[in-house]
Amino acid sequence: MSTIAEPAKVTAGAKGEPQREWRPPSYWPFVAPALIVVLAVHHLPVGLHDLDEPARMEGRLAHYLRRAGELHPPAKRCALVESVWHTLVYTALSVALPLLFGTLAAVVFHAKFPMRGFLRGLFILPMMATPVAIALVWTMMFHPQLGILNYLLSLIGLPPQLWVFHPATVIPSLVMVETWQWTPLVMLIVLGGLAAIPSEPYESALIDGATRWQTFRYISLPLIMPFLFIASMIRMIDAVKSFDIIFAITQGGPGSASETINLYLYSVAFVYYDVGYASAIVVVFFALIVALAGALLHLRQRTHWNDAGGVA
Repeated sequence: MSTIAEPAKVTAGAKGEPQREWRPPSYWPFVAPALIVVLAVHHLPVGLHDLDEPARMEGRLAHYLRRAGELHPPAKRCALVESVWHTLVYTALSVALPLLFGTLAAVVFHAKFPMRGFLRGLFILPMMATPVAIALVWTMMFHPQLGILNYLLSLIGLPPQLWVFHPATVIPSLVMVETWQWTPLVMLIVLGGLAAIPSEPYESALIDGATRWQTFRYISLPLIMPFLFIASMIRMIDAVKSFDIIFAITQGGPGSASETINLYLYSVAFVYYDVGYASAIVVVFFALIVALAGALLHLRQRTHWNDAGGVA
């Protein structure tokens, strides 16, 4: 019988210890097409720029060395630093809250109760809606006088809020929309992890007299950690590049309180028509994404999962 892949050859080391022969990674055929496209999109415009006259490298480097305070009008001073901070805060909250509520929803829907399938279907409806439609509906709900959110607050005796119309509450309000839309996705991922756990550990915990919290803390949670990691990666990638919902609801306002890197890039390129500086911002944005992805991959490599799916 033929095998799919031959095992790595074992050679003797200097001290007689067996050592595996190094082989190139097998994932390059999957990575190479995307890498070629990214490099082509990044470097091809540079090579085709100014074909009639020599390109001045110092002119391009000036875009990277330019301080954010030199951008006009004065209200845009240090806007790049602020947009990076807004992006990090928005991403952190948009990852943590869906993970929390999605895990809770997965535990609830994993239990058996009447009409469980129907309620699951209702729960995943938000992730099927288009971003612009979601933005329009939530904009009406956020209205200080006519919105239903302030009406619900009045029913429980709380004062009305300005929501997306105040700098202090605009990012939490936008995160509320993001959480409402993408909690079902986390729920589906974690629900798949819970369904893959065998029943024997739960039966042993029941015999030992463990409570529901102890069962979840010491059995369910360690075994679904790989699924939570996948969900966090998906949410981080989606949240850090979020544009449509933020632009449709606030357009970066009030002022620049909700201006993320994507919105700041759009403003620089298509409002102030500073395409060179916008191109430099794209590189900064790319570096931020690479740093976040590298941190997650480093965390993934340092975390060892056992055969059952938990943390070793």
